[in-house]
Amino acid sequence: MRAVITCPGRGSYTEKSMGTLPGEHPFVEIAEQLRKEAELPSLLELDRAERFSGAVHLRPANVSALIYLICALDCEQARRDHDVVAIAGNSMGWYSALAMAGALSFAEGFRLVQEMALIQERFEQGGQILYPLVDDEWRTDPERVALVEQAIAESEGEAFWSIRLGGYAVLAGTEVGVKHLLGALPQAKVGGTLYPFRLMRHGPYHTKLLEPVTAEAHRRLADLNFRAPEVTLIDGRGRRHTPWSADVDELRRYTFGEQVTTPYDLTASLRVALREYAPDRMVLPGPGNTLGGVVAQVMIAEGWRGLRSKADFQVMQKSEDPPIESMRRA
Repeated sequence: MRAVITCPGRGSYTEKSMGTLPGEHPFVEIAEQLRKEAELPSLLELDRAERFSGAVHLRPANVSALIYLICALDCEQARRDHDVVAIAGNSMGWYSALAMAGALSFAEGFRLVQEMALIQERFEQGGQILYPLVDDEWRTDPERVALVEQAIAESEGEAFWSIRLGGYAVLAGTEVGVKHLLGALPQAKVGGTLYPFRLMRHGPYHTKLLEPVTAEAHRRLADLNFRAPEVTLIDGRGRRHTPWSADVDELRRYTFGEQVTTPYDLTASLRVALREYAPDRMVLPGPGNTLGGVVAQVMIAEGWRGLRSKADFQVMQKSEDPPIESMRRA
């Protein structure tokens, strides 16, 4: 079965994700050794803790590594089970995608995720909020799109697009910008959830506010051995990096440059995956299931296999040939 894998980003590891790491797996052993060398907490101990602590588990240097490791375990299984024709990722998931596609080794990908989290911890000032661009049937609502653009325009340069996330806008800004967005955007409800709200322990990723991160990342990660991927990569601009045409230097420049400081367009990535590769299945590794609705919203916008609404998608997803495979429910 032809499949496209989409790796999750921050926000996917929650209390329900705990207790899932197999201590004997080679990936876990490598990760534990790299954590020890960096004098960071054991991921196994974090995963097996008696209780979930937002301050501890959601610290960027901890949660990013946990997400990467669980994603890698699931991707290994997905590549055994499917004919994987392309791999994409949401935000931090781009780093996972690089390794899952073979453009970096597992250990190099882990180091990339860990170091970027540590660097961003030093430079973060501001945050992200989430706001819907769709109605309850996951169809684009032009009025909500206009409200988002207006709120950004009126922020006096303090707020920005961060991620185009299917039917949602992830917006970011300085503390002033975040406060402005939360006040400027009217409350909206989709599926029982009230928006806008601030994403906990998220920095102003994919904006010019993180320009100091790029120079530091180049310096600390200059020795990473980027190579042509084994499977096509689709980046946060919707551009493809294929095994036979990838520019390794461009992969490096994008990863440490544009990917950090400009909006990440997961919607474009998914659109390219659907149009160019016509997969039988969109496979979503864990942790969690944060991208299921997002992928479905892009499918609806594309009219994929005749989908026009959330109700259409739900019927198809319950059929013998569901378009999305979530490898973890929690």
